[in-house]
Amino acid sequence: MAHQNSNEPLADITQLGQANGAGDKRALYLKLFSGEMFKGFQNNAIARDLIMKRTLKNGKSLQFIYTGRTTAEYHVPGQSILGNSDGAPPIAEKTITVDDLLISSAFVYELDETLAHYELRGEISKKIGYALAEKYDRLIFRAITRGARAASPITKSGFVEPGGTQIRVGTNDQASDAYVAASLINAFYDAAAALDEKGVSSDGRVGVLNPRQYYELIQAVGSNGLVNRDVQGTALQSGNGIIEIAGIKIYKSMNIPFMSKYGTKYGTASATNPGVISPGNVGSFVEAGVEKADNAEDGINNEYGLATEFANSCGLIFQKEAAGCVEAIGPSVQVTSGDVSVIYQGDVILGRLAMGADYLNPACAVELVAGAAAGSSGNAAF
Repeated sequence: MAHQNSNEPLADITQLGQANGAGDKRALYLKLFSGEMFKGFQNNAIARDLIMKRTLKNGKSLQFIYTGRTTAEYHVPGQSILGNSDGAPPIAEKTITVDDLLISSAFVYELDETLAHYELRGEISKKIGYALAEKYDRLIFRAITRGARAASPITKSGFVEPGGTQIRVGTNDQASDAYVAASLINAFYDAAAALDEKGVSSDGRVGVLNPRQYYELIQAVGSNGLVNRDVQGTALQSGNGIIEIAGIKIYKSMNIPFMSKYGTKYGTASATNPGVISPGNVGSFVEAGVEKADNAEDGINNEYGLATEFANSCGLIFQKEAAGCVEAIGPSVQVTSGDVSVIYQGDVILGRLAMGADYLNPACAVELVAGAAAGSSGNAAF
């Protein structure tokens, strides 16, 4: 019986990463990673499905058309009908440009993968997805906030279309009103009424609060009538006890502009600080300030507002037509392989996204403010 020389490679050794035992030895691993990255993005991005999203091909920007209202008038016998005498409806446009390519990447050293006692690529892929989702939501929520302070793009003489809305939470000059459950509930009902009065569809209305605001509402469900008593038990304890207020479905997010920060702000109570005590060891990313904008931040081609402009912002209520997002490249992943992997003995894992966002119909956007009256310093129109 012939024996194979121990120095010779085994021709039929099984490569678990190969597809059907042929080709790239890591082909199956890369496909697994791609799925992990996208799952990480989808699990953390809530704004993507709450607004108008369009895919951009063969261009740098996308045009959205506004059509204003028209009127009804009585016909005069014998008079030709060539459209309303006032020239209605008026029409305007809004253009959203794609920002530069947004990326998140990591280098995975092959030896580290060998020594690690856990699946390294899957863990890194989720963190890349989280990073892209966080940026995605922050830009969209900033755009909606700007829309809540804007007038309608329809400016034809004699046709004043409704614009955005700001609603004050509470009546005090302290930002701590942002966490008063009764004041938040009143603000939601005021917002619903304002949207109705401006002719905004009730379909697709949502509210986004920070986690502490959301949990303040949950703690008060026994007395404020927000949730049917029959579903308080399990739903309440899981943190999902509040379904909606005034037909507005509620989400919680750490990515909304909140007192010039994102999601929370710690420190002494004031007109621009709700006075929440830090739980300690929160990490540098938790109290990150709103980024620069108006083309001051590299890669940004749309206006998203400056940190000082969100000094009293504490929540958003909007309908899906409030903002639009254009995607030239959806969330996707690229991984090096072949000769590059051999030279560096590892792979670069890259998540990428090319998008841009801006408000569309200001009438569909409501900003909640605390510590100052609507339209006052720090909340003035952009």
